[in-house]
Amino acid sequence: MSIATKTGDDGSTGLMFNRRVPKTHSQVEAYGSVDELNAALGLCRSFCNNAWLPAKVQHVQKELVTLMGELSVLPEDRAKYREKGFQFVFPAMVEQLTLWVDEIEKEGNKYEGWSTPGKTQLSAFLDLARTICRRAERRVAALGADFQKLNPEILRYLNRLSDLLWLCARKVEAEAS
Repeated sequence: MSIATKTGDDGSTGLMFNRRVPKTHSQVEAYGSVDELNAALGLCRSFCNNAWLPAKVQHVQKELVTLMGELSVLPEDRAKYREKGFQFVFPAMVEQLTLWVDEIEKEGNKYEGWSTPGKTQLSAFLDLARTICRRAERRVAALGADFQKLNPEILRYLNRLSDLLWLCARKVEAEAS
């Protein structure tokens, strides 16, 4: 089967379980922003030249696939999604990000105030990923207003991830000094 199905030529796209929605649908905006974040993290990972970051980034990328999957399901299909064995974002995923935040903060470096991205290529890519993460967070928050059945762990995950990305960028910059 070709990647060019031509089913989207009319401006629609498919969600899980063969549901068609406009490409401008709020869920498509939300998971599309997360997909963009995942690609930006791939760019970050490709520039990692340290031992501590690549595995964490790849771990997050895999979790973002889970998050995107959950966002690609209409509220009325969530039970079916679970029955099919698909995973949802769960609290332990958020807690892992929190542990990494705590780990970096315990190193004793002081990261205060605004930063100017670009001290290194990797820190600039991490800051780019952070800003995309914040946009994804806004898109998901908007989606939550439309669909009150939204899993609150998704917003917690994206919020914590943006914090982690900010800290990672600052840590990379400190290591370059």
